[in-house]
Amino acid sequence: MASSSGNSSSGGSSALLQNSGSDEDLQQLVMDERKRKRMQSNRESARRSRKRKQKHLDELMGQVTQLRKDNSQILTAINVTTQNYLNVQAENSILRAQIVELSNRLDSLTEILDFIGNNNAAGGGGNGFFEGDQMMDHFLQPEGFLINPLNSIYLNQPIMASPDLFQY
Repeated sequence: MASSSGNSSSGGSSALLQNSGSDEDLQQLVMDERKRKRMQSNRESARRSRKRKQKHLDELMGQVTQLRKDNSQILTAINVTTQNYLNVQAENSILRAQIVELSNRLDSLTEILDFIGNNNAAGGGGNGFFEGDQMMDHFLQPEGFLINPLNSIYLNQPIMASPDLFQY
């Protein structure tokens, strides 16, 4: 009996060892399965992360394209506005030159009228330019000084000015 109990005890311990071995194998299989699932989950997470990053990069590239387009439109608008400003500035220079020319003409005409008025006030006997009502008759005649354009070199001259006249 002792031998059978010894056999049974040795047989029992080997069965226990086999059970331990199969438990360890089972635990190893469970661990391997968990590790495989975790690795698969990490791969999926990394794939989703790469996909999100790619989507974000695509959105940023779209924004870059839109901003470049907007920038180009703004530069075009600035160029058009600058050209309009330069045109208005040139026109303003021409108008200022015309103001000076017209002021000079007005001063000349005022001097002529003052001269005529002084001769009239002097009784017509001043320097013999015109006598009495002869002055008005002369101006009303077709060949008169103010009516006849050939008698006045200043009255029919065009006002000449160009944008190049006043260079800054």
